[in-house]
Amino acid sequence: MNGIEKITARITAEAEAECQAIRAESDKKCAEIRAENDKKAQEEYWRLVREGVKDTEQRVQRMARTAALEAKKSVLSMKQEAVSRAFGEAQKLIAALPEADYVAFLAREAAAAAITGEEEVIFSEADRARVGAKTVKRANELLSASGKPGTLTLSDATRPMSGGLILKQGDIEVNCTVDTLLDLSRGELAARVAEVLFES
Repeated sequence: MNGIEKITARITAEAEAECQAIRAESDKKCAEIRAENDKKAQEEYWRLVREGVKDTEQRVQRMARTAALEAKKSVLSMKQEAVSRAFGEAQKLIAALPEADYVAFLAREAAAAAITGEEEVIFSEADRARVGAKTVKRANELLSASGKPGTLTLSDATRPMSGGLILKQGDIEVNCTVDTLLDLSRGELAARVAEVLFES
């Protein structure tokens, strides 16, 4: 082997050694970069998992709150409906009272609502024929007993109503129909009715 071949062989050997060193360094750097990227990918993965879990928990809590609110609304609506039915039943029971009890009820209402004791008393057509005269007579007795003039009169006029009466003097009317009496007492009685219907 001559001098040039030796120099060439040495340069080639050095170049290969340098290439191997560069390749080894490059492989090492690639491995470090890959490891760093794997670490970052794992961190990002767990960050996304934690965020997903947190979002899911919040969504579940919101859904639970919404479901609880809807359930409360539904229960309240059901209770209001039951209370309304109870008042409807009360109206039917008043209308179905035995005549003597119905007369006593109407007479008490008329006497309590009378301002002067000289009003005319208006009934529905059916009530006027059935209990009108008896109610006015009994109401006048109650007024007289309380020291007021007991001169209520039975009106020739009738009104469409489910029960009860209207006191009229001139342009002034006092509405004592069963519907109105129940409506007026509803605010006061609804809570008590609900308590009776739904006490646990």
